[in-house]
Amino acid sequence: MYNIKRVVGALLLSGSLMANAQEIEKPNVKSKTSFAIVVDKATYQAVGSEIRAYKQVVEKDGLGTYIIYDDWQSPEKIRQILQKLHQDKGAPLEGVVLVGHIPVPMIRDAQFLTSAFKMNQKIRWDKSSVPSDRYYDDFDLKFDFLKQDTAKGKEHYFYYSLRPDSKQYIDMDIYSARIKPPVAAGEQMVPKIKAYLNKLITLRSKSYPLNDMLVSYGHGYNSNSVNAVSGEALALKSQLPHLFRPGGSIKFLNFRNADFMKFNLLSELKRDGVDFAYMTGHGTPTLQLINGYPLVSNPQPSMENVARYLRSKMRDAKDDGRDVEKTKEGFKTSLGVSDKWFENIFDAKVAEEDSIFNANLDVQIEDVRNAGIQAKLVYLNSCLTGSFHLDNYIAGYYPFSNNENVAAVANSVGVLQDLWPAEMMGLLNKGYRVGNWLKHIAYLETHVLGDPTFHFDAKDSYALNEAVMLNKDVTYWKNALKENDADVQSLALVKLVALMPEKESAPLLRDIYFSSPFETTRMEAFQLLRQFENKEYIEVLHAAKNDPYEYIRRRAIYDLTDFGSNEFVKDLIQFYVSDPHSERVAYRVRWALQFMDPVLAKQEVNTLIRENKAVHNGAALADKLDKDLDYYGKKRDDLIKSLQNESLSEKEKLGEVTTLRLYRHHAAVPQVITLIKDEKTPESIRVAALEALGWFTLSYQRANIIKGCDEVLLSDAPQAVKDEALKTKNRIREATHKI
Repeated sequence: MYNIKRVVGALLLSGSLMANAQEIEKPNVKSKTSFAIVVDKATYQAVGSEIRAYKQVVEKDGLGTYIIYDDWQSPEKIRQILQKLHQDKGAPLEGVVLVGHIPVPMIRDAQFLTSAFKMNQKIRWDKSSVPSDRYYDDFDLKFDFLKQDTAKGKEHYFYYSLRPDSKQYIDMDIYSARIKPPVAAGEQMVPKIKAYLNKLITLRSKSYPLNDMLVSYGHGYNSNSVNAVSGEALALKSQLPHLFRPGGSIKFLNFRNADFMKFNLLSELKRDGVDFAYMTGHGTPTLQLINGYPLVSNPQPSMENVARYLRSKMRDAKDDGRDVEKTKEGFKTSLGVSDKWFENIFDAKVAEEDSIFNANLDVQIEDVRNAGIQAKLVYLNSCLTGSFHLDNYIAGYYPFSNNENVAAVANSVGVLQDLWPAEMMGLLNKGYRVGNWLKHIAYLETHVLGDPTFHFDAKDSYALNEAVMLNKDVTYWKNALKENDADVQSLALVKLVALMPEKESAPLLRDIYFSSPFETTRMEAFQLLRQFENKEYIEVLHAAKNDPYEYIRRRAIYDLTDFGSNEFVKDLIQFYVSDPHSERVAYRVRWALQFMDPVLAKQEVNTLIRENKAVHNGAALADKLDKDLDYYGKKRDDLIKSLQNESLSEKEKLGEVTTLRLYRHHAAVPQVITLIKDEKTPESIRVAALEALGWFTLSYQRANIIKGCDEVLLSDAPQAVKDEALKTKNRIREATHKI
C-alpha cells in the first residue's frame, strides 16, 4: 500500500504553500537528494499505477521521488515547482523526468548556447528556435515569454527569449529527461508510455555492469579522420580500461568496413550482452546516416557511383518539375558524360534497385522500432535524431518500443562535429547516473530520452552520485584527484576549480596537464583553464599543439583562432608542419588561415615552411599558402570596406554583419564597434552587430567590445540595442574571469 499524500489546490513543499492546482505525491523514503516525475493529468490517470511502480524502483535505488501532475498549460508552473524543490535544504532535487504531454520550451536569441546552430530567426519560429529542456533544468537562465504556437499539432510549443540580464552560459542545476514516445499516424502516446514503464520496471530490477560497449562511426563526420577515430579509441582505453582487458569487450565499427555497415551495426545492437552503444555520425529526425556511396578506386565501382548519382539527380529534376533534358545537358557539359549514362534512369526496376540500395545505406526508423535492441544505453552523437518536439523521431524508438533500451542521449537540432562527446564517459562505469553525466556534456540541444536515474551497476555508485551534488569539501576532491582513474580525476578537477580560488586552481590545472598520462584528464585541465586568461593557460595553449591526443590539438586550434592575436600566428602555421596528416586538424588550420594577419602569417610561412629543409615540397606548399593568404586578406579588407560603406543597403550590411558570427574576423571588430555606437546606424544593424560581437568570447579585442557595449548602455540608444549590448557584455565577461 502506497503512503500517498495528495494536496489538491496547493503544493506543500518544505512547510510552504504554493497556490496551484497541482497534485503531488511526496517521497516515501528519506534521501539526501530527491527526484521528480512530472506528468500531465491525462497520462497520470491512464498509467498512474505504472508511474508509482517506477517511483518505487527509483526509491529502492536510494533516491526519494516526487510525483507531480496537473493539466499543464505552460512551462512556467513546472519550472517554479522544480526550482522550489531544488532549494529544499533537506533533500534538494537532483533531477526530473517529464512524462507525456509536457510543454516544450522553444528557445530563441540563445544560439550561442548551442554547439553549432546558427539560423536566421526570421525563418519560421518552429524551425529557427531550439527545443530545449534547459528551461526546466538550468534555473540561472532567465527567459521572457514570447508566445504559444497556435498551429495545429504545435500548441505545446512555447517560445522564449533569453533575457539580456540572464547568465549567458549553461550550468545545469538539475538534470532532466523526457518520456515522450514518438508516434506515427494512427498511434497514441499513452499506450507506449505504459509499455515503456512496464519494461523499465522489469529492467531496473536487474543489475547491469558496464562490461560490453559498441562504438560506431558514420561517413562524412570529422572529415573522415583516421587520427580522430584513433585518438578517441586511445582516450576510451584510458577512461574504460577494463573493456580492453579479458572479461571486457569494446567493438569499433566504421563505415569503411562495409558498403552497408548498418547491418553490422544493427546486429551488434541486438547482440545479447551489449551494454552501451556510442554512435557518431550525421543524422536527421528520422535517419542515422551510416554510409555514403562506396569508397572505391577501381574503375567499375567508381562508374557505378557516378551512374547512381546521375539517376538520382535526374529523378529529382523530374519530381521537382524541372526541365529534364536541360538538366541532362548540364551534366553532360559539367561532367563530360555521354548519353549512355542516362539510359534506364526512369526504368521502374532500376528505380526500385536504387531505392533499396539507398535505404540500406542508413539506419531507418523501421530498423530501430521493435527491433529487440539490447543496449541499455545509447548515445546518438549526431544532428536532429533527438527532435523530441516532433511527433516522429528516430532516437525515441530506442527506449520507447520493443527494445531492451532504457535511455537514449540525442540532440534536438544540428550539432558541431568537433564536440567532446566522451567527456566524463568513464564515470558511467562507476555507476554514474545518466542524468548526472548529461550535466557535463549538455548544450542547449542535448537531451536524455527515457529514465535519467539509470546507472550501470558499480560499487559505491550512490556515494558518487551523492557527492557530485552535495560534497563541497576541497580535501575530499583532492583525495579523489589521487585515484588512478582518468574521469574521477577529471570530475575532481571540475569540483576543485569551483571551490578554490584561481591562484590555487590554475597552477594545479597546469601541473595536471603536463603530468597526466590520461588523455581526457589533460583535456579537462585544458578546458577548465580556458576560463582563465592567465599565464598558466597561455603556457598550456602553446604546448597543446604538440599534445599526443588528437582532440586536444584540434581544440587548441579553436582557441588559437578565437584569440586571433598575432602571438599565436606562429603556432597555427606550425600545424602545417607538425600535423598535416590529421585530417580534422588540417581542416581547422585551413579555416584559421583566413583570420590571421596575412603579413605576419607570410613571414612565418617563409620561415617555418619555405626555408625549412625538413619540410618536403616546402616551396610548393608555401606558394599555395601565400596565395591563400592574399585571397583571405582581400576578403577581410573588402568586409571592412563594406562595413564602412554608408551607401550599402540595410539588407546588404546586415548580411555582412551576421557573417561575423561564424567568420570571426578580429580585425573587423573596431569597425563593428563604430557601427553599434553610431546613432545613424539603423537599429536592426546595431542589434545584429552587437549579437555578432557576442561570439568573440576569446578575442584579443574583448576589452574593446566590452567598452563599446558600455558606451551603448550609457547612451540614448533604443532599448533593443541596449538589451543586446548588455547580453553581449555579459557573454564576453562570463567567458573569462579576467574582464
